[in-house]
Parts: sequence; structure tokens; C-alpha cells
Amino acid sequence: MSEKPRRRNALWPGPEGCHADMDLDALLKDVPPDRPVLIAGPTASGKSALALALARDGGGVVVNADALQVFANWRILTARPSLSEEEVAPHRLYGHVSGDTAYSVGHWLRDVTPILAGPDRPIIVGGTGLYLTALTEGLAEIPQTPAEIRAEGEALLDRNGLQALLDDLDPETLARIDQRNPARVARAWEVQRTTGHGLASWQDTTPAPLLPLDDVTPICLLPDREWLLSRITRRFDAMIAQGALEEARANLPDWSPTAPSSKAIGARELIAHLRGEMTLENARDSAVVATRQYAKRQMTWFRARMSKWCNFPIPSEHV
Repeated sequence: MSEKPRRRNALWPGPEGCHADMDLDALLKDVPPDRPVLIAGPTASGKSALALALARDGGGVVVNADALQVFANWRILTARPSLSEEEVAPHRLYGHVSGDTAYSVGHWLRDVTPILAGPDRPIIVGGTGLYLTALTEGLAEIPQTPAEIRAEGEALLDRNGLQALLDDLDPETLARIDQRNPARVARAWEVQRTTGHGLASWQDTTPAPLLPLDDVTPICLLPDREWLLSRITRRFDAMIAQGALEEARANLPDWSPTAPSSKAIGARELIAHLRGEMTLENARDSAVVATRQYAKRQMTWFRARMSKWCNFPIPSEHV
């Protein structure tokens, strides 16, 4: 049987038509109001402001695709939209999960499904590449990891380091995952330990995606490195001015370094400051470094996995 021809996306010209000198302004003016929009980009690249502008000018609901912005207890530190921004257009999947509740890409796909079927155009925006690729490429239905196996993996990691987990993985899985990312390595180890099959094997039996790439307008923002590093620093300082330290103080009584929401960048540093373990200046500097490292990992993911998206060096006037 011959392969079914790909339906051409009238707006998105395909990877060969997306290049650095394309005019993002002109493209955005032509975004059809009935086509879902996906906006990816590293932290602090201005993607949320872009999504809000699209929703304001052309209608739609802004949908979160950031793994940390789902948590209720960190609004400022995770750069969730402000209350005034949420009044401009409907927002979904922001702050809807308790900070001590595990939340995975599978949970997110289940939560986003009814929004995709709703009456409003979804404008899905975030920096968690796994969410966006699972949405457009599909996600294997892997059985849930039992608590005892997760604990076994955490103990092995603590005792012998990341290499101990990597040594247990099959070659195909090793070739696909980010071997420097402890969370990704731990997930692959848990899958193999739980099911007896490697993560790559599960990925090869992935079902059809909820939102194929040909059915959307996919935009990936890839800002200049030096510009982004400077913006990350300015934004963290703005977070402190907006009350991030007070937000950390509110989280202090129930703080647990193992809680899913504790991965919010800057949370550990600000909590350490409140406990008298480091100065605010040192906490700020450490958080900025961690954010820059995170942005670098995001950019690596986007360049490797989103070559079929329209990639743009976001101009400063958009942020």
C-alpha cells in the first residue's frame, strides 16, 4: 500500500521554507484563526507574551505546555502568566496541580485532550519539549512505575551515581536519551526495570499523535545566546522584585526537596537563603546559573527534535 500523501499546511511551508531571515511579524499576521498554534522556546525567550498577543488579536485559549508551570505553589518563580494577563484571554493548565503531586507527560496529554476538542483555538505554549513532541508525534502507553522500583532507582543513583543507571540501559535507549539529564535517565531506567523492555522499544510502538504537526502552526523561538543569557539575569531580578522571596517563604513550612514542584528553578536556592544557608546574592547567582544551564538544554532539544518546525530567532521587540 502506498503511503498516504501528507496534507499541506497552508501556513507552514515545511522545514525547507523556514529560515532565519523569514519575517515573523508577517507570518503571525497570516496565522489562521481556526488552526491550532504551538509555540516552543527556551525559558525567558518571550514565548508566553507571543501567545498572549495571538490570543488577544485573533482569539483562542492559551494552553500551558511547561512542566513546572502546572504547579499551584510557584507562580512567580515559574513565570506563570500574571492575573492581569489571564484576564486578557482564557488560560488553561496553569497552576492546576498541587506541588506535592506527581505529574507526567501522560497526565498532561490527558488534561489537554478535552481542550483540543473545545470551541476555542488552542495556542499551546511552553518550554517542555517532551510535552510538545508527545502531542505532535504520539506517546507510548507505558505502564506506571511502582513506588518500590522508583525508590530502588533513587537509591542506586544516590549510592553509585548516574553511570550506574546508564549501565543498565539498552544501546538503543542510550542512543536516544539525554544521558546528562538525571530525570530522563531515571525514567528510562524505571521503564526498563518495570516492563523488561527498553524505552526505545516502547517509543517504537507509539500510537498516533493527538495533534499531528501538519494540522498546526508550529513556531520555535531560538534567540541569540548572549541576548537570552542577559534576559535570564534581568528576569530573575524582576522575579525577586515581584515577590519570589515571599513566595518561597510561603512554601518554606511544607518544603520537601523531593516534591515534584521543588524542581522549579531557583526554589532550592531561595529556600536555602531563608534557612540561613546562603546569602540572597549567592542564591540569586546560583539560580541564574541554573536557569542558563536549563535554557542551554532546551535549545539543544529544540534543535535536535524540532527541525520540522518553523524556527525563528525571536526579535527583541516581541518580548
